Amino acid sequence: MKKRKIPMRKCVACQENKPKKELIRVVRTPEGEVSIDLTGKKSGRGAYICDQVSCFELAQKKKALQNQLNTPISDEVYEELQSQVEEKRE
Repeated sequence: MKKRKIPMRKCVACQENKPKKELIRVVRTPEGEVSIDLTGKKSGRGAYICDQVSCFELAQKKKALQNQLNTPISDEVYEELQSQVEEKRE
């Protein structure tokens, strides 16, 4: 049997490469909306973040998502992302 390649992505906060399924994807759609992509299949520019509170806080402090997506990130998106991070940790 052939081994399947595991897609790796880099967290915008800690800069670690991890399997795509372990990360949370934030996407900027072609219309310019920013949202959290739980399926990993929405079209648009994506940025990935670890499911750790420390990475979330670091990304918010460094404005890493904002820089990666080239658009301002609203507080609602950060609140939704924080709830996703806390939910995954449980």
